[in-house]
Amino acid sequence: MEQISILGCGWLGLPLAEHLIEKGFYVKGSTTSPSRIGELESVEVEAFIIELSSNEVHGDYKSFLQNSKTLIIDIPPKLRGEHPVSFVDKMKNFVETAVLNSSIENVLFISSTSVYGDDAVNVTEETVENPATLSGKELVETEQFLQQQTDFKTTILRFGGLIGGSRNPAKSLSGKRNIATPEAPINLIHRDDCIGIILAIIEHGIWNKKLNASAPFHPSRKKYYSAKAAELGLPLPEFDENNASGKVIDSSKLVEILDYKFIHSKL
Repeated sequence: MEQISILGCGWLGLPLAEHLIEKGFYVKGSTTSPSRIGELESVEVEAFIIELSSNEVHGDYKSFLQNSKTLIIDIPPKLRGEHPVSFVDKMKNFVETAVLNSSIENVLFISSTSVYGDDAVNVTEETVENPATLSGKELVETEQFLQQQTDFKTTILRFGGLIGGSRNPAKSLSGKRNIATPEAPINLIHRDDCIGIILAIIEHGIWNKKLNASAPFHPSRKKYYSAKAAELGLPLPEFDENNASGKVIDSSKLVEILDYKFIHSKL
């Protein structure tokens, strides 16, 4: 039975683990919260408490990675709070302390389309990264670090805005005022497709790639979020009526390489 380790069994990582187990994989999963151990174990994930810092890996990381050939990294940068820690430093320390001394051959890093600037129009994997946020900048640097490694192969998967499950697009902007860029296109992806794409990457052994992943559905922010709020009878969002443009994420490379058909092509 092939074994996979998932660093970060949260909103995406846990249902992904369930699908992998259904496919016959043995899954080891991590969380930073002891209270969630039972939740992971209830779906047959071998659970570990793993927490990263810039100079230490807390938890039994050796057992977490032992006998796994594939590692999925699904933890976002958390750069807010009183004592923010560099995401890049945490990832570098984890790789150098744990991954390089393990059986890992392939790494799938869950990144974000925030690595691209908003000045681009049609964004492909060839578009130069130009992040506007600190988290986007840290993701770019982490991507580069991982792809420089020669002891394992890395595929970078850049998701658009995540929806599905507890993340409802109608609720995120409902009732808010002076929302910027009303005419900018949306670039969203449903959790079902996130999972489907990850499963396809593993099934086909697609490594050493950078892939954009966003549904081929790009109405304006104003049109989309207003319609979703109206569907649920929620207060409509109010937009600042400027006409700033925005990027459209092109996922055609992913579709071609994986022969993938979106489950939710319209959101």
